[in-house]
Amino acid sequence: MNVSLKVYRFNPETDKEPHYDVFAVEAEPNDRILDCLNKIRWQQDSTLSFRMSCAHGICGSDGLTINSQSALACQKLVKDYDFTKEILIEPLKYFRVVKDLMIDLNSFFERIKSITPQAVQTTVNLGKERIQSIRERSRFDDALKCILCGCCYSACPVMTEQDQEFIGPAAILREQRYIFDSRTEDDTKERLQIMKKSHGVWGCKSYYMCTVVCPKKIKVTEAILKTKKKIIQEQQSKIQQQAGEN
Repeated sequence: MNVSLKVYRFNPETDKEPHYDVFAVEAEPNDRILDCLNKIRWQQDSTLSFRMSCAHGICGSDGLTINSQSALACQKLVKDYDFTKEILIEPLKYFRVVKDLMIDLNSFFERIKSITPQAVQTTVNLGKERIQSIRERSRFDDALKCILCGCCYSACPVMTEQDQEFIGPAAILREQRYIFDSRTEDDTKERLQIMKKSHGVWGCKSYYMCTVVCPKKIKVTEAILKTKKKIIQEQQSKIQQQAGEN
């Protein structure tokens, strides 16, 4: 059968404004959207630009907006959409477009780097194994699944419509992974302070779209709420301690 893909096109070197090209691709219902894009690039238009690598939902390279929702092109099948109509393929929202479906991820990774605390752990014994129980590991196990694809940023209404300086779901999820890790307790307070800064964790309004679109099924919003709760608990503990001293 023939499937029509309406693909976003923009080359900043030659185009003043973005436009869309429609391609008819021979495909099966179980073919992936990535397969269709590869057929376009290989057989119809070699100038079409998009990223891909493993093609198995691990690397996160091929994050796109498909029919207005963030997704990995290698995970989504033709039958997941109404293929009797055009399937709309666009780059991830929020990010600057480099060319066609390729985006500039520098701001994304800068946010990930910005959560690193400046303090150096001083109690780590490098000559001794750092034991951790299964229960302790389970506190942040979900966050380890993140592949940094950027889909959550594209889907977040706060980032796309309200506060473009918001640190974003993926950065908070990465920080949560360390805040709740028993092996990094030395810098927990500093990490919480980072999350409390302007455009930090409190910028999240719990729209849950990050959780909806996450290709690894991570409960991102739940992790963010746990981080907020941890900050409140730390504040209450500090107030109680000060009250006890007085």
